[in-house]
Amino acid sequence: MNAAGAEDGNAEFAAGRSLPLLQDTTEAHVWAAWGVVYRDVVIVNPAGEKVDVYNLTEHDLADPANLAALEAKLRAPADGK
Repeated sequence: MNAAGAEDGNAEFAAGRSLPLLQDTTEAHVWAAWGVVYRDVVIVNPAGEKVDVYNLTEHDLADPANLAALEAKLRAPADGK
């Protein structure tokens, strides 16, 4: 989830990707409501409800095990888990 006020570069970041980018706003304050910290990947279910968080500072995606774990977490809500 991108922090409110940090929208510059969203178009370039999302270009060519199929995963959505959540953009917080000052009106919604989702970072605060969900307890998001910098470099969190917030995983939502099809209803848009937060179901998990995976922090990229703690889990370097250069490690294949971390990448596999994140992929599994991203697939779980779509698979109904």
